[in-house]
Amino acid sequence: MMNYENIASELVRALRGSRSQVALSRRLGYRTNAVYTWESGRRWPSASTFLRVAQRVGVDVGAALARFYRTPPPWLHEAEVGPELVALLLRDLRGRTPIGTLSERAEVNRYTVSRWLSGRTEPKLPAFLSMVEATTLRLTDFVAAFVDPEQIPSIRGAFAMREAQRTLALEEPWAPAVLRCLEIDLHTQEEVANALQLPEAQVERCLRGLRRAGQIRPHPAGGWRPAHVLVVDTRRSPESARLLKSHWARAGTERLAAGAEGAWAYNVFAVSRGQLQRIQELQTAYFQELRSLIAEPEPAGVVALVNLQVVELTQS
Repeated sequence: MMNYENIASELVRALRGSRSQVALSRRLGYRTNAVYTWESGRRWPSASTFLRVAQRVGVDVGAALARFYRTPPPWLHEAEVGPELVALLLRDLRGRTPIGTLSERAEVNRYTVSRWLSGRTEPKLPAFLSMVEATTLRLTDFVAAFVDPEQIPSIRGAFAMREAQRTLALEEPWAPAVLRCLEIDLHTQEEVANALQLPEAQVERCLRGLRRAGQIRPHPAGGWRPAHVLVVDTRRSPESARLLKSHWARAGTERLAAGAEGAWAYNVFAVSRGQLQRIQELQTAYFQELRSLIAEPEPAGVVALVNLQVVELTQS
C-alpha cells in the first residue's frame, strides 16, 4: 500500500534540490516558508501548485507528462500549467472508468472525485498522486517523469521492481502470460505449459525471471504463487515496444492459424485522413475502457490476449 503523503513530501524535497526551503518559497512568491510545511506534511500544495513548482525549478512539465504518456494527447501541447491542466489530465487518465470505481480505488468519496474531474475544485498533491495511481496503476512512472526515482525512498523499491519486470518482458515475452496463469490457479510449471501450449523449458525460464523480478514466490503446498502483479509500461524504448507488439501480434495469428476460438475480424477500407485519425482515437478510447474493465475486482478464470491494430496500408 502506497503512502501518498510520504511520496508527496519526498517529491517536493527532490524538486527543491540544493535550494533552501526559504529560497524556494520566496521564488514561488510566498512570504512564509510554504515549502517547509509541504515537506513536513503539515500542509500540502495543490496539484497545479506542484506542477508550478516543477516548472519554476526547471522541469519542462509538458515534456514530463509526454514522457509519462509516451503517446501524448493533442491537448497536452496547448494546455498551460494550472488547475485546468490538472482537470484535463485527470479526465483523460480516467477514460471511461466509472466514478464509483475511481472513488473506491482512491479512497475518496464520489462527490469529491466528481468535483476534481469537472475542475470545480482541485486535489492536494497526495490526493492527486492517489488519483494517478487509481487511474493508471503507474504512479512510479509518473514520479519518474519529474525526478530521479532514486530520490524518492517511498517508491525506490517499487520502481526498481518495475525496471526488472520491463527487462524480463523483453527477454521472455511470454512471462506476463505465465504470471497471469498463476493468477487463475495454475501453479505448476507443467500446468502452465499445458495451458499456454508452450515448451516446459520456456515456461521454466519465465518462472525463473519472474522470481528474480519479485513477481512470484514459491508456495508451501508446491508450485508458484503471484507476489506482486504490477502494470508494467514497456513503451520506454520505441524499438522494444515494437518488438513486443510484434510478438503478441504473432501469438494471436498463430492461435488463429491453429483454429483457436476467439473474436477474429478485419476490415480493409478507404477513408480520409481525418476519418483515419478518428478511428485511431476510437481505438485508444476502447483500449482505455478495456484496461478499466480488466482492473475491476472480479475473480479471474482465463488468460486472454487482445490485439488492436490500425495500419495504413498505402504509403505516400
